[in-house]
Amino acid sequence: MTTTADKNNHQGSIILFPVPMSDGPVTDVLPELNLKLLLKVKYFVVENIRSARRFLRRAHHDIDIDALHFTELNEHTAPGDVPAMLTPALHGHDIGVLSEAGCPAVADPGALLVDHARRHGLRVIPLVGPNSIIMALMASGFNGQSFTFHGYLPIEAGARTAALKEMERAAQHRGQTQIFIEAPYRNARLMQALCRTLSPSTMLCVASDITGPAESIVTLPVQAWLKKLSASPDVIGKVPSIFLFNRQQ
Repeated sequence: MTTTADKNNHQGSIILFPVPMSDGPVTDVLPELNLKLLLKVKYFVVENIRSARRFLRRAHHDIDIDALHFTELNEHTAPGDVPAMLTPALHGHDIGVLSEAGCPAVADPGALLVDHARRHGLRVIPLVGPNSIIMALMASGFNGQSFTFHGYLPIEAGARTAALKEMERAAQHRGQTQIFIEAPYRNARLMQALCRTLSPSTMLCVASDITGPAESIVTLPVQAWLKKLSASPDVIGKVPSIFLFNRQQ
């Protein structure tokens, strides 16, 4: 794979580097090619500089972090600031994009950078790596041919309930798997809302700590989850998790 700047147009590429979703060994989830390419990139656009530096040190203990250039792109970034982040690529340097965890540009602000890169005709290179959406779907037992990823659900209770009811109709009528995420500290609140709103027979999968040492991917009817919650209100804990549901099959 050629990833350095094209000699004809002197432009760099935008390389999307997946990041592990747990603290296990980097080599357990990332291919050797990714790790080799990391050493060739000097400019990075990242969701969080501190976690990006920590990941790079885990990937290469002897990497010269101080020789690298970091720019943050996250929920606090003004959209008007994004185009300027492509300047290194327009001058012939490859740019690596790192999310906090998993794949950049999927439920991640990095998508804004990719959008502008495409407008400039820059090559965008997605690399192989862990993706919680696909991995949870694979292990859920749900429909993998028709599914929708909703990202984060509304925080406000009424809007969240309305969204869940609409999603459940899609699951019941079309057999379409519904997938969404939540901030770990709100897991317990979300589980209460799911068990209160969804039909007792709806099948709910909770996938936590994917690829990590405490990985747990459990699919049960909502009524079974309700029993678990009665015994332990914080049954999931504050662990990064992804949620899926579909009709009873």
